[in-house]
Amino acid sequence: MPAWGELLTELQPHTNSEGENIPALTLDELRTKYIYKLYEKTGRNVIAYYSGWLKPGRTQNIDINDSDITGFMNGIKDLDCSKGLDLILHTPGGNPTATEGIVKYLHSKFEDNIRIIVPQMAMSAGTMLACSAKTIIMGKHSCLGPIDPQYGGVPAYNIVNEFREAKADLDNNPQAKTYWELQLKKYPAAFFYTVMDAINLSSALATEWLTKYMFSNSGEHDVKKKVARIVKKLNANNKSHSRHFTYDFCQELGLNVESLEKDQEFQELVLSVHHSFIITIDATATTKIIENQNGIRYITQQK
Repeated sequence: MPAWGELLTELQPHTNSEGENIPALTLDELRTKYIYKLYEKTGRNVIAYYSGWLKPGRTQNIDINDSDITGFMNGIKDLDCSKGLDLILHTPGGNPTATEGIVKYLHSKFEDNIRIIVPQMAMSAGTMLACSAKTIIMGKHSCLGPIDPQYGGVPAYNIVNEFREAKADLDNNPQAKTYWELQLKKYPAAFFYTVMDAINLSSALATEWLTKYMFSNSGEHDVKKKVARIVKKLNANNKSHSRHFTYDFCQELGLNVESLEKDQEFQELVLSVHHSFIITIDATATTKIIENQNGIRYITQQK
């Protein structure tokens, strides 16, 4: 696997070990080179979905949202879908209903022949999307995250607890009415039910996808219990929405995860793709890239 510095060298004219003069690659050419190498290794279609959310100052179109369907439609056009899909995912998450639309679309094209590769992080709704794959491939450095909904950065479970605390306090202490009126005034009408609906939706979608896709052919008699146990842990008040669920954690939880490290060549190719995308994000105003092995790409940038 080329080291980070070696990938940067490819972006400059240089001389190789045989003394040949090698012209510089563009950022687009660098990414396509390594995505195609991964495709040659596996024989499976490759689409990389990358968000620039870890780059300071990137705020526009960094989440999973309904506009992503355009990028996936662009990336899937002219692919031989019978070869399956390896989706390389790097995202902070986003809208569960937009994620639902993406899952339905991908499975309509590739049926159940989908693997999700997480070279670094797939959080929140990204974890939900990973649950729709037959297999999740993770390295020792990779992580998924909790799928509990957030509102303005506040965990939905914290909002629910605040409402329940208010009810309990008012039941026993009517004098607290003024205090709780001020505290709950920040929320719109019927917000408690909106929050509960969001929590229930996250669980319902994750349950459906794990049952329908990941464990559809498991032959286990206790699939229902297994899925319920996984979803309960993923969609819980995990103290922090940014908690990292590592490969070992996901394996112990019961998700169908495979180790990126078990095939050295495959690992090196995946990480080369990952580094080429991160280099692009670091060097440009890019906020999101959806790109396939043929160099067909959808890119948005910070304005």
